[in-house]
Amino acid sequence: MSLDNRPIYTGGCQCGAVRFRVEGALGDASICHCRMCQKAFGAFYAPLVSVRGARLDWTRGEPKYFRSSNHVHRGFCPDCGTPLTFTAPDGVGLAIGAFDNPAEIVPLIQWGIEAKLPYVDSIPQLPGEDTMADMSSASYLADLVSYQHPDHDTEQWPPKERS
Repeated sequence: MSLDNRPIYTGGCQCGAVRFRVEGALGDASICHCRMCQKAFGAFYAPLVSVRGARLDWTRGEPKYFRSSNHVHRGFCPDCGTPLTFTAPDGVGLAIGAFDNPAEIVPLIQWGIEAKLPYVDSIPQLPGEDTMADMSSASYLADLVSYQHPDHDTEQWPPKERS
């Protein structure tokens, strides 16, 4: 919380070149299944949360923008490509997965369901395994070193020494 008891959220892209800070209450969180969001995120859907009414500051770098329609600009990291924003005439939405603590942002509604992929609702019924369970076929996991930015703000990124 900030000094005036407003919630604070932080996040950024995968490589750490772009970081943000949101001060204030977030708006509604949603999932959008429209084909434009599927392509923008390279995923089954786009999880977004409105920051309308809150203060959004870019604390490291800034997104690059692509105008995906006559009304929408989509922001992404110019270095690693992480999708970050959806900007429409009614405000800015941030990608939920880009927040440092995405589990605390729960979607409340789905949009664009006319384009929902037919198997999305059955995904929770698929078998699930931990990442390291794939060691037998993906032996590279044993010595994997992540260069992904950690889920918290850092003074400097990337670290000075990286092997």
